[in-house]
Amino acid sequence: MNNAIISEQIIHRAGLSQNPWPRISLVTPVRNSAPYLEQTIRSILAQNYPNLEYFIIDGASTDGTIDVIRKYESQISGWISEPDNGMYDALNKGFSRTSGEIMGWISATDMLHVGALSVVGSVFRDLPQVEWITGRPTVFNEDGMTDGVFRLMRWSRYRFLAGAHRYIQQESTFWRRSLWQQAGGYIDASRRMASDFELWVRFFRHAPLHTVDALIGGFRVHAASLGIQQVVESHRIQDGIIDAEFARPDAPRSLQYFRSLHRAVRRIPKIRNWWHTLVILNLLRAFYRLPGPDLPPIVRYYQGAWRLRNAPLPIVEPAAGARQAK
Repeated sequence: MNNAIISEQIIHRAGLSQNPWPRISLVTPVRNSAPYLEQTIRSILAQNYPNLEYFIIDGASTDGTIDVIRKYESQISGWISEPDNGMYDALNKGFSRTSGEIMGWISATDMLHVGALSVVGSVFRDLPQVEWITGRPTVFNEDGMTDGVFRLMRWSRYRFLAGAHRYIQQESTFWRRSLWQQAGGYIDASRRMASDFELWVRFFRHAPLHTVDALIGGFRVHAASLGIQQVVESHRIQDGIIDAEFARPDAPRSLQYFRSLHRAVRRIPKIRNWWHTLVILNLLRAFYRLPGPDLPPIVRYYQGAWRLRNAPLPIVEPAAGARQAK
């Protein structure tokens, strides 16, 4: 017997093909997150984005999650509740139902910032050369209050693979469907964590990641988070993904040698901690800060438009009348 609950709203808008805002497909995977889910949904619906496709994929929750979804089902594109094989399986189900040219997901405990989807939609609309983006990293506390806004980061493929800041905030990351299809059109559902990291590795094969100087999404810090509970295991999985990527023929020999040395040293208990503290951390910090043509320009809003800029924005002095009015 099929115990799945499926509800989908097929929404047709007049003149949708002429909509100046690209359609964004957003998916929320959830299982037993009733205490947080309503804040997540409200943060999305409050965007009032004019061309949004939003699905919620529930893994047969038993804690009141379905009641929360039903409260908002008339305002979303559709939802499913059925047993699944974890978050990444739920995401694959969700994305298979979408059609938007821009894609992303927000987990049931996390939230979008005010105006986030307008940022995402307008960046992709105005900068056709940009394939995927991420915003300024932020976190919420358990009550949903913004608890941290962090410095802007930049990535390139090989710095990322070398370990020079390996955390790309998933809640702030969106991409074009064309890139998703180039990278295989799936999220690896064979593991319970770090498959977003593996997806970024595949994206990097095809396009640079552009950082947007704006607030998009934030991660909620809470005790039940798998990422916080199992940091060591997450790092182990990430290392395996990196090793597999460096085995590809297009990987630089110098980084292949470095990874081989790193694996060898990690097996020696007497020097493992020394190697990590004195060599790895300092080397990676220096590698990250090193300027180079591999770092793509930052996306910044300047003089009424999104622009790709390597240099800091100039300081604009107020007009004489504005200075006098103060």
